[in-house]
Amino acid sequence: MVVLKILQQYYSATNDPRVINFMSRYFKYQLETLPEKPLGNWTFWANYRAGDNMQVIYWLYNITGDTFLLELAELVHTQAHDFTHMFLCTDDMQRFNTIHCVNLAQGIKEPGIYYQQSKDHKHLEAVKKGFADIKTFNGQAQGMYGGDEGLHGNNPTQGVELCSVVEMMYSLEKLVEITGDIDCMEHLEKIAFNALPTQITDDFMHKQYFQQANQVMATRHRRNFYEDASHGGTDIVFGTYSGYSCCYSNMHQGWPKFTQNLWYATSDEELATLAYSPSEVTAQVASGVTVKMTEETYYPMDDKICFTFQIQDKKVKSVDFPFHVRIPSWTNEATIRINGQEVKTVTGGNVEVINRTWKSGDVVELHFPMNIEIDNTWYENSVTVQRGPLVYALRIEEEWIKKEFDEKEKKQFGDSYWEVYPQSAWNYGLSHFDTNKANEVFSIHIDPEKVKGNYYWNLENAPVELKVKAKTIPNWQLYNEMAGPLPFPISQWADEPEKEITLIPYGCTTLRISQFPLVR
Repeated sequence: MVVLKILQQYYSATNDPRVINFMSRYFKYQLETLPEKPLGNWTFWANYRAGDNMQVIYWLYNITGDTFLLELAELVHTQAHDFTHMFLCTDDMQRFNTIHCVNLAQGIKEPGIYYQQSKDHKHLEAVKKGFADIKTFNGQAQGMYGGDEGLHGNNPTQGVELCSVVEMMYSLEKLVEITGDIDCMEHLEKIAFNALPTQITDDFMHKQYFQQANQVMATRHRRNFYEDASHGGTDIVFGTYSGYSCCYSNMHQGWPKFTQNLWYATSDEELATLAYSPSEVTAQVASGVTVKMTEETYYPMDDKICFTFQIQDKKVKSVDFPFHVRIPSWTNEATIRINGQEVKTVTGGNVEVINRTWKSGDVVELHFPMNIEIDNTWYENSVTVQRGPLVYALRIEEEWIKKEFDEKEKKQFGDSYWEVYPQSAWNYGLSHFDTNKANEVFSIHIDPEKVKGNYYWNLENAPVELKVKAKTIPNWQLYNEMAGPLPFPISQWADEPEKEITLIPYGCTTLRISQFPLVR
């Protein structure tokens, strides 16, 4: 299944016909062999990850039209783990260790993938129910869920595996292709701009096996994870093979596949932009006219996006086609400007269609005002702070210390690893405030030069800071080299003096508190 995805990527870049020939022969082999040796014949992992197999089958069918591929897809679906039943008819998302965290990230798309053939809306309902239950019973601030390695609840000190991050992004990208669901689009951006960058070092040479939403030190130590003892307590240090080596192989698909899925073809054979980042796309519209759209933006650190349109066919002076743009649900009164003139003010939470006659040099500007949103529905009624697609977390000063593995460990874990220690206090609760007036409570500081930087994702380069009043919670201390049990909204520390603290984008942190107690 992994090789199929690699070949699919390779074909999209090269159009090498050998891929089509190979896949056709391989899928015929599967159709002949699976009745006797089903997916779970050698390992149950294949049952859980059958959706990856199916999405390539359908991709090939859309190229060749070979009907045996639909027969094969039905067969693979019947042998797959029944995620539709799991999400709609069981309480598995409410209990610990019912499923491996990466199997869940990869498998959640399977009902949506199969919907293309079944046309049964229960498969889409299952996906929606699955996402809702994951958030309710296991969700964390950065868009992921406690799963270290088994599903493990919503305590913000439970681990989140890096493989789950990149695989959940890929599942969301596949679901957006099929459904155009705006919730999937926003979930994708939340993971990409919060969870993904924090778990990998700037040079992309070291990674964490697990991250924590509330992470106050990253040290070699056994924690309360579903952790195999053979990991040697290395699950949240930054290393190459530390924790488990799968993520060092898997982490590289996150950004490239996100880039590949910024732009989409629509059902009316036109063009849609559904996730935002600096990019350029060349596509055919209006029954064959080749156009290029260049996207310039500092999003998600800025709230403005600019598209410049060019017709690539020299003989064509203008072309009529609809351009679809996502208006995020978190923005109010977004504006659309064309060639400097405001043409529309729209509410968030929909895909707006701009239908007009386009000429080379036309410019579309989107403005998405970002308000501060407070969510107090997390573990122990902890509070999260979000502005636009970014979650904000306490800025904690860091000390990175490099350590060597001993000779016996180097084969398993690599040569060395980094531990990270806090150099500033972290045990703060936000002073109680009216959550409906968050924009009055927080002050926003934006560094325009850092906004224009090439790389945001560390303390030094964080372009946006939020200032807010907080109080120290003296009895919230370290436990097992983690933030101790999260205090429930409390009043006994209400008389503690207030202090102004600084929050920065979650993706810019290594150490952080992102789910805060509220001091009443």
